Amino acid sequence: FETVTYMLQGSFMHEDFCGHKGTINPGDLQWMTAGRGIVHSEMPAGDGDNVGLQLWINLKKKDKMVEPRYQELLNKDIPSVSKDGVHVTVIAGDSLGASSPVRTLTPTVYLDFKIDKGSHLSQPVTEGWNGFIYVLKGRGYFGGKTATGSDDWMESTPHHTLVLGPGDHINVKNEDDEQLHFVLIAGEPVKEKVVQHGPFVMNSEAEIYQTFEDFSQGKNGFERAPGWKSEIGIRS
Repeated sequence: FETVTYMLQGSFMHEDFCGHKGTINPGDLQWMTAGRGIVHSEMPAGDGDNVGLQLWINLKKKDKMVEPRYQELLNKDIPSVSKDGVHVTVIAGDSLGASSPVRTLTPTVYLDFKIDKGSHLSQPVTEGWNGFIYVLKGRGYFGGKTATGSDDWMESTPHHTLVLGPGDHINVKNEDDEQLHFVLIAGEPVKEKVVQHGPFVMNSEAEIYQTFEDFSQGKNGFERAPGWKSEIGIRS
């Protein structure tokens, strides 16, 4: 699987048993492919409030044993576009003519939208994909015209999730004074059995048992695991 960490406020440090280290600050992105195995640590970089989003993305069976990798983008390197009161940061996929440089194994769209009062968004979403919207700030109306031509808008407020139904686009409008802030995430369904236990995600119980054995014996991707200790968690 892959983990996608997107910081909104504060910072966190990370490191892994391959020697990768870094700090993720507000607006920065870490797209980590765990693949055949990685042991890593994440810790807040300071004592203030830390706010971020972390998404787990399933991989197809053929991709589950790829070599681990990181894709890290600073805030300034993530495409952002503003048009007619709609502001979008393109973490993955495409929006308003901008494309993310992130390479995804499972086709994915990850968009961070801010919509000013009186503005409207119509964003294409590939038909047949699974998707959801998570509201971070403000009050928005999601929906639009039905097949019969009537209006069907659903109101949503912070910390609510809207699961996308059938269709090939979403409509959003903001009628409040406060700016609306939400993320839209969608991806191609893997359509394979999912078995998850602890930090491991595979396709069968037998594969999960084998992965635990590999981890405990330091083999098949976990050769660096025995004896490795994180340094960032040590506080004086």
